[in-house]
Amino acid sequence: MKKIGFIGIGVMGSAMALNLMKKGFEVSVYTRTKSKADKLISQGAQWCGSVGECARNKDAVITIVGYPKDVEEVYFGENGIIENAKEGSYIIDMTTTSPKLSERIFEAAAAKGLKALDAPVSGGDIGAEKGTLAIMVGGRKEDFDACADIFGAMGTNIRYEGKAGSGQHVKMANQIAIAGTVCGVAEAVSYAKVMGVDVNIMLDTISSGAAGSWQMSNNGPKMASGDYAPGFFIKHFIKDMKIADEEALSKGLSLTVLEDVCAKFKELESKGMGDLGTQAIIEYYKK
Repeated sequence: MKKIGFIGIGVMGSAMALNLMKKGFEVSVYTRTKSKADKLISQGAQWCGSVGECARNKDAVITIVGYPKDVEEVYFGENGIIENAKEGSYIIDMTTTSPKLSERIFEAAAAKGLKALDAPVSGGDIGAEKGTLAIMVGGRKEDFDACADIFGAMGTNIRYEGKAGSGQHVKMANQIAIAGTVCGVAEAVSYAKVMGVDVNIMLDTISSGAAGSWQMSNNGPKMASGDYAPGFFIKHFIKDMKIADEEALSKGLSLTVLEDVCAKFKELESKGMGDLGTQAIIEYYKK
């Protein structure tokens, strides 16, 4: 497979598409705001004027957009991916979205002779730039295997999780774990500050022990310095947490830590902070 259509050129998508190009894939791109794709176009990506155009005559089509409603918009309808992708091509949604929507896409794609995979990612903007994303894939195992080179261009921890929707369920578990961790790091930073401890020394000290985590190593220093540039938007994290909570509640499972963290982030969003990075949760604890 050589020809890739890539839809969604945001914080993550731009770096992911560039890594595909570096590995020799011929990448065509579409995003609602063309200027976001200027860097990729200048480096050889082909611009497409619509979703349908980007999907046509490609070996694989990759999407990473914002919300479930955006996923639905690009996959369904007359100008959507399912109606325009060539028979036998692979359609790979790397958005974090509803597992039920991933199952629906899988079934609609199969009816058209297409091979659908749900493949959400973790690793933030840093992982996207370095090509070290964790990629969690649901769908048919043979389709996952066929796309190994595509996934390998963007990530290093690439796992087949099971049937359609399974990639999304694993990503929900990832977001549930992050929710508690990012707030735990924010509370540790807040505690050190009010106690007059040097926050950066504190982070260096405890990050190599049992308290260590990606959130502590990467977002802890940003919290300490007030760097809220988004590697992952608060508004998108809220979306993910809401999906996870809805899925859990549908099975009678109550996730009280997740719900508490989501409420904290919603409070920040209500104050106009939805476009900041998740490390801005430290603002919740400021006196």
